[in-house]
Amino acid sequence: NYRAHNSIVHVAEQERLKREQGLKTFRLPRFEYTGALRPSYVTPMRTIPNTIGKPDYASSGVPYSEVHARNTKQIPIYTPSEIAGIRRACALGREVLDIAGNTVRPGITTEEIDLAVHNACIARKCYPSPLNYHNFPKSCCTSVNEVICHGIPDCRPLERGDIVNIDITVYKDGFHGDLNETFIVGDVADIKPAYLELIQSTYDATMHAINHVKPGVMCRKFGE
Repeated sequence: NYRAHNSIVHVAEQERLKREQGLKTFRLPRFEYTGALRPSYVTPMRTIPNTIGKPDYASSGVPYSEVHARNTKQIPIYTPSEIAGIRRACALGREVLDIAGNTVRPGITTEEIDLAVHNACIARKCYPSPLNYHNFPKSCCTSVNEVICHGIPDCRPLERGDIVNIDITVYKDGFHGDLNETFIVGDVADIKPAYLELIQSTYDATMHAINHVKPGVMCRKFGE
């Protein structure tokens, strides 16, 4: 139908033209960079349909409920139905992360990955939690190479030999589901040994911590 055709063809072309126009006027920020990576143009913040439930910061950028929860200094005890809601949000987040990971390849921009994430969230009727959280401009975080975390998707194409961490959080029915994964760009042979060691060590540490998750175990145990 026309709506599907418009979404696939015309909207994609509008996004491409928007990126090209922005790149023409982009100026590299003055910054003491720690490596070879450089930022690129960041497109304007996208919107979410009004039919999708939103967190309290979606309009203002201020997470009032989070501030309130911190001030109460109490750890919430969730009911079975609330735990089911958390599980649902996490399952949707996993679906979105898989979609994002499948887009990773040499030549794609993290901006395009963010667009895939944004659309995947809308298709699942959930809100991409990073969007406008403390005025963050995108629907996911993409951290390339020496960027430690919370990188902003931009118009720099990924290069063979890069690694990129994609951080996904979705908001569904009052709950956030937060997860991330690091992907290689190209083949294993293209990746620096230090990068591969970082990915493997982080994965091993995560799995080791997960193995300790059971009733009665203190959260501090996971960091030991």
